[in-house]
Amino acid sequence: MKVFKTMLKTELKLSIRGMDMFIFAICMPVVVTIIVGIIYGDKIAFDGAEYTFLEQSFGAIVTIAICAGGVMGLPLVVSDYRHKKILKRFKVTPISPAMILAVQVVIYALYSIASLIFVYATATIFFGFRFSGSWLQFLGFYFLVMISMFSIGIMVGGIAPNIKITSIIASVLYFPMLIFSGATLPYEVMPTALQKIADILPLTQGIKLLKAASLGLTIESVMVPIIVMIALAVICTGVALRFFKWE
Repeated sequence: MKVFKTMLKTELKLSIRGMDMFIFAICMPVVVTIIVGIIYGDKIAFDGAEYTFLEQSFGAIVTIAICAGGVMGLPLVVSDYRHKKILKRFKVTPISPAMILAVQVVIYALYSIASLIFVYATATIFFGFRFSGSWLQFLGFYFLVMISMFSIGIMVGGIAPNIKITSIIASVLYFPMLIFSGATLPYEVMPTALQKIADILPLTQGIKLLKAASLGLTIESVMVPIIVMIALAVICTGVALRFFKWE
């Protein structure tokens, strides 16, 4: 436990100094919240709805930090450490792949939680946002989506042979999910054909899950997203630990 805390403290300091995650995981979701709030904030999501467009989009916006940290940031850090032979040095110590990956997961989880707090505060203070669902259920689904997306990141970072390939794979996964899953461009304003394509993306299923929780919809309506998130987390984490490359 002492080793874990020491690694976490060191890695967190290095991450904060880099400022990348502060910009993409904290500032960017807040900016998207402000843009959506200004353009759609007080508009009803659709005819007959009892909630505004911003209230419907809240679950999607808070996934921006999860996507940035889990799909882009986490794999690049692990791959960079492999490239710099840092992992090779760890290999001759009692530190396991699970501990190395767990430290990075905790760091990006902290960014995601901070982002959630800032997005909620911005939406509530400036745009009169009302949370209609159960916070307990929402947070449970939020951490499920986080674990699922992070598992993709640790799988890519854990098994990709070099940083160049990691960067390519992370970009191919990150940008389509960021743009087309509903995290930045609202899913509801997409053409029907584009929505069908977006449904293939795992983050789209996660966003559906968080929207249902934030709007107080029944859990039966999101059983498929729940199964997808759990399956992704189990499979990707298993692959990452089984085939982890030290060098």
